[in-house]
Amino acid sequence: MKRATLSLTLRSLAPAAAGAVLTLGALAAAQATLGADATPSRGIDVAGIDRAVVPGDDFFHFANGAWLAATEIPADRASWGTGSIVAELTQKRTADLIRDAAANGAPGSDARRVGDYYNAFMDEDHIEKLGLAPLEPALKRIDAIKDRRELARELGTELRADVDVLNATNFQTPNLFGLWVAQDLDDPARYAGFLLQGGLIMPDRDYYLNPSEKMAEVRNHYRAHIEAVLALAHLPDPKGAAARIFELEHKIAEAHVPREESEDVLKGNNHWAAADFPKHAPGLDWPAYFDAAGLKQTQYVVWQPTAATGLSALVASQPLDTWKEYLRFHALERAAPYLPRAFVNESFEFHGRVLNGVPELRARWKRGVDDTSNALGEAVGKLYVERYFPPSDKARAQEMVHNLIRAFGVRIDHLQWMTPATREKAKAKLATLKVGVGYPDRWRDYSGLEVRHDDALGNAERAELFEYHRNLAKFGTPVDRGEWAMTPQLVNAVNLPAMNAINFPAAILQPPYFDSHRDVVYDYGAIGAVIGHEISHSFDDQGAMFDASGRLQNWWTPEDLKHFQAEGKRLAAQFDQYRPFPDVSVNGKLTLSENIADVAGLNVSHDAWHLTLNGGTPAGASGFSAEQLFFLSFAQSWREKLREPLLRRLLVTDGHALPEYRASTVRNLDAWYDAFNVKPGQRLYLAPAERVPIW
Repeated sequence: MKRATLSLTLRSLAPAAAGAVLTLGALAAAQATLGADATPSRGIDVAGIDRAVVPGDDFFHFANGAWLAATEIPADRASWGTGSIVAELTQKRTADLIRDAAANGAPGSDARRVGDYYNAFMDEDHIEKLGLAPLEPALKRIDAIKDRRELARELGTELRADVDVLNATNFQTPNLFGLWVAQDLDDPARYAGFLLQGGLIMPDRDYYLNPSEKMAEVRNHYRAHIEAVLALAHLPDPKGAAARIFELEHKIAEAHVPREESEDVLKGNNHWAAADFPKHAPGLDWPAYFDAAGLKQTQYVVWQPTAATGLSALVASQPLDTWKEYLRFHALERAAPYLPRAFVNESFEFHGRVLNGVPELRARWKRGVDDTSNALGEAVGKLYVERYFPPSDKARAQEMVHNLIRAFGVRIDHLQWMTPATREKAKAKLATLKVGVGYPDRWRDYSGLEVRHDDALGNAERAELFEYHRNLAKFGTPVDRGEWAMTPQLVNAVNLPAMNAINFPAAILQPPYFDSHRDVVYDYGAIGAVIGHEISHSFDDQGAMFDASGRLQNWWTPEDLKHFQAEGKRLAAQFDQYRPFPDVSVNGKLTLSENIADVAGLNVSHDAWHLTLNGGTPAGASGFSAEQLFFLSFAQSWREKLREPLLRRLLVTDGHALPEYRASTVRNLDAWYDAFNVKPGQRLYLAPAERVPIW
């Protein structure tokens, strides 16, 4: 079961929710009604601009300052921005579709599965009556573990396809290991199984190991949370067990590889023969583990080898009874959304209040929509696009994609530092980029998934297992470059470097990101920058290591690669200077891939917009020139307020910079200086030689 998180991004658009641009009136209307047919106003939000701020000093607050001052984060949210509002509007629409499916879906249809899944989740009274009974089989299975071999089998039984090695936010699973089934990076024509470190409930090893007072406080809350969960389940010695479980997780955290290192593709691409696991990582009974997990491959990619060795050693060295206590607690944690209210509330107290600073639990219908979308994503997505994504919108978005790819090609042609040999390979990669707009070409088949109207936990477990087996079935089959990594109803976008492919879900292709009834300058400033961002991910510090076929292979001449890496270091140093708190700064290296994509994407979108003008002079509006409107549309697309606990969490765990610093990307574009008459001495000013355009 996947516990809901604040980020579903891979190498994607935003850390928590994609930003967008709405007028203040539209924001108020959306917040007040979230009507299924609400239409946000078009253009930029003039009322949200703070004209007391000099654009060259702080462009984010110039574009958004009045909105930031007037806006409160809703009590059930850790962050709030225009993108959050669009996502919530989409969620309301999706809820209506799901309820309609529940009432009218034909027996045995995907629509009925969607409706039954949602209804089971929403039936709190039935869940309350069942108590812990749905979880008893798992708890009894853990109780029956008698030796290390049975422990290995239990750990293998819990393996799920719930991680992604190219996902800046998804390096971790609460199970001891996580599995990702994707193209082999050395041979993209075949699928490989990637094993990643796991075993922690808190977001990152840093939460266990960082000595700061803030992290120490979180750890105290976590120990209390473990004890409370065990007490609710009436398990013996909750206080002592909580201490032992925390200590085991602390040891697991010590074995983990830091997130920054996990993002290094070259360090992660380690092929181990299945027969060599006992030698490379002694302690865990690997044959028993693989057998219980249903894995029969002769080779795997171990993304964090030292972690695999350390975790395996802990299986042998730590007391068996402690492992059983740990497994019981993790089972309760995973099942919490589908258990009685006391477990739901306790889970929220820690994961909501402590980790993210959220004062109020989200309404159950919102959690139900998210959970249903997680379990039956494309079945829900099919319902969504049938009603909310007309063919005309898809055609217009595809035209924008075409223009942006064309503009990127022009930039490659004009790069003075790139040699012809590298340029040829870059153009070949751009030419084979597969772009999915709105929804996949083929919908996923859920006919093998059993969904019951009265079994919330069982539905979640079966859906997760269904997804796991769907991934195992890929082994030995041709790689499907048309497979989507996001659902159509998600307000986000993604680049898949190993596939050399991009997905733009239908839900992000709506006002105010994208609107066929307004001047294109706004679209290119908002969704155009997103499209350019995702295209550019194929050429960021990680994506640039993959060739046109998705193979992990250096296609650069030595001098070109040296120049590109030097530019990346300059951009990382630029972001290292941003310090939202006295005790922590943005990690320029951790966020480098996203920052490269932001700079390149905005440059390319600006170029693509100019291509559409055919040499003409664009008209301004609302007292701003067209050039100013382009950059304001971009800056307002990153409009977002975040609670401090979430903000601190993102600084540690997320590969994206914070929204206000992403808006500051403009300081690397010459056109922004001209548009707003930015002068030396203003805080964002960079001398021409200090600007880092990358591509």
